[in-house]
Amino acid sequence: MARPIHKLSALAVTRANKFGYLSDGGGLYLRVGPTSAKSWVFRFKEQGRTHEMGLGPLHTVGLAEARQKALECRKLRLGHINPIEARRAGEARVQAAAAKQVTFRECAEQYIGTHRAGWTPNHAADWESSVRLYADPLFGDVPVAAIDLSLVLKALEPIWTTKTVTASRLRGRIETVLGWATTRGYRTGDNPARWKGHLENVLPEPGKVRRVEHHAALPYAEIGTFMIELRQRDTVALARWSLRSSPQSDRERRSRHVGRK
Repeated sequence: MARPIHKLSALAVTRANKFGYLSDGGGLYLRVGPTSAKSWVFRFKEQGRTHEMGLGPLHTVGLAEARQKALECRKLRLGHINPIEARRAGEARVQAAAAKQVTFRECAEQYIGTHRAGWTPNHAADWESSVRLYADPLFGDVPVAAIDLSLVLKALEPIWTTKTVTASRLRGRIETVLGWATTRGYRTGDNPARWKGHLENVLPEPGKVRRVEHHAALPYAEIGTFMIELRQRDTVALARWSLRSSPQSDRERRSRHVGRK
């Protein structure tokens, strides 16, 4: 004879307050805790051992939904599948899919937030500004799992020879964020920002890049004076050039030369 199911009524579920289990049949039980808290569980045997799988608290999962969940568990058991392990596998797939959508910006923010306590304020500000200015506009919204060599080079190449120190620090920071993301399970594979044996093959060594020296910027308040002096200097230079290049100047130079002879 088949075991009966749906043995509990809604009223019986509401009135239950004695510590223990009330069976609804088919492996579904209402569990009443020591504090009268109620929840649903599915119980089954596998290899001689009894297993218990939680289906949710009564205040969230009602009687009809609990019965549906229990039915799904029984269908898995017909295929010799452990419903607890099946749920864990499903959760792992969901987490893996979610991890693939975590962006580089989110990883950088989490890394900086975690390590900020061990940094000086200036170091933290430098970290944030370099990533925000040079990496974020290019791949901040890109899933960290999709960051590759081409994206890293897009951030580094434009400033590698003009702002070499900044670019070198940025490379190390991108590498660090990607390494952190790998450890957290947000990406897999090689680190495209790694220097040794990787980026050193496509970028010149920072210490050998010829430094570009720029003139200091002129304060705004001094521009007027500078322009006056510049015009005067240009006028004098033009006059000198005119004298040197005029026919009269050539005759005077020749006559002076003859006189000296």
